[in-house]
Amino acid sequence: MKKISSSRQDLQALWWGIAFSLLFTGIIWGTGFALRAFPHLPKPANDPSWYYWKLPAPTIAAEVTAWGGYLLHQLFSWGVIWYAQTRRLHYSHTLHTVNKVALAGNALFILLHLLQSLLWYDGLAANVSVFSSQGSVIVLLVWVLLMENPRRGLFFGKKLPLQQRVIQFARKYHGYFFSWAIIYTFWYHPTENTPGHLVGFLYMFLLMLQSSLFFTRVHINPYWTFVQEILVLAHGTLVALMQANGLWPMFFFGFAAIFIITQMHGLRLKSWIKWGLTLLLLVGAIVVYSMRGVQRLWELVAIPLIDYPAVLVLFLLLGLIVWLTGWRRPRPKQQPAVQPAPDHLERQP
Repeated sequence: MKKISSSRQDLQALWWGIAFSLLFTGIIWGTGFALRAFPHLPKPANDPSWYYWKLPAPTIAAEVTAWGGYLLHQLFSWGVIWYAQTRRLHYSHTLHTVNKVALAGNALFILLHLLQSLLWYDGLAANVSVFSSQGSVIVLLVWVLLMENPRRGLFFGKKLPLQQRVIQFARKYHGYFFSWAIIYTFWYHPTENTPGHLVGFLYMFLLMLQSSLFFTRVHINPYWTFVQEILVLAHGTLVALMQANGLWPMFFFGFAAIFIITQMHGLRLKSWIKWGLTLLLLVGAIVVYSMRGVQRLWELVAIPLIDYPAVLVLFLLLGLIVWLTGWRRPRPKQQPAVQPAPDHLERQP
């Protein structure tokens, strides 16, 4: 096995971060049994916004610690992003000091949330709708589709002719929105150990790891970023199976369709592999829906019909901001000592 060079600090941090994420997911699994002592919210009739994992009667201590922990975590994350951008750092294989601060800070807040759940249980779910948490992650994934359009296209490798200034704006400021979506969702849930929660927390840990590695080469590695995109397929499918609502094929085939239509075209796969994966998905859909019935075929296109129009809506909203503010990407005053990433890959944190 090829040894990672000591100069590749970003790769070393990535692998250590993945190990930490797996380890801490295991800790949540082990400590989650203690949370069963807390009373949970009973399910009312016909309430699609119902969320089981919160106290029937919220406590002041739980609300103060959940919102306090979230706000401190959020301000910390935005602060390190702002600091990194104002220092005009450039992409490299070594960790900047601010990367080390971000990694350590996120690890500390992960630990604090675990302790907060064990002591007071409730997360942000006590005060806000579950749709706000789900919606934030959906917008994050749509934002990635928009940012990656210049590199891999949106439909079978074909790029939409979108104004580059808007794409550059999305890249420069995406870190602030992504940080909010990740940290808000992380503090939304108590650290329960159901399969859906565990996969979700692992997903959040990996996204925090990615957000801590800004201005390193691994941050823009297309294979690593793809892993984070495709994990939503596993998470969404698993949660639907756990809820036994019969909608798991919608999540599985919907996100798999986005992989076939868009994501796999950024991975430099050979044509025969692309055709093989496409055929595999089609065969799987035929088998499943021969049993579910043609009246359920809408499930195959539900998620793509939400995500792809949402890309255009997001582009128009960001374009409106760019137009109203007159924003233009600032140009560097001098040639950097380290060659920056190519423009089609470069992203600001």
